[in-house]
Amino acid sequence: VHLVESGGVSVQPGGSLTLSCTASGSAFRNIAMRWVRRPPGKEIDRVAAIASTTKDAYYRNPVKGRFVISRDNVKNILYLQMNSLQTEDTAVYYCATGGLYSPEPAPYERGQGTQVTVSS
Repeated sequence: VHLVESGGVSVQPGGSLTLSCTASGSAFRNIAMRWVRRPPGKEIDRVAAIASTTKDAYYRNPVKGRFVISRDNVKNILYLQMNSLQTEDTAVYYCATGGLYSPEPAPYERGQGTQVTVSS
C-alpha cells in the first residue's frame, strides 16, 4: 500500500485541522490503519488507529476527546480530524498500516509525512 499524507499547515492553539492520507491499491479496505507523529527532536509517538471493516477507533490519552480518526474504504482515504490543537501537537504526522500498539512503522509502511505546527 502506497500512502500519501496531506493537510498539514500552521495553526494557532485551539484551532482545528483535518489530515488526509490517500492509499493506493485494493488492499487498503482490509488493513488496520493508524496515525503516528514525530515531535521535533523526539521519537515517533502513537496517536490513533482504526480497524479495517468495523472501523473501531482507538486513541492514545494525549489526543483522546480531541482527535477523530476515520476512513473511507471506497475512496481509500484515511483521515485525522484534530480539534483543540495544542503546541504539544506540533509534529510530522504519518499515516501507516497497523494497529495502535504495532511497532514503529518502517519507512515502507508509512507515508512521507505532513508537518503540523501549532503556534501563536
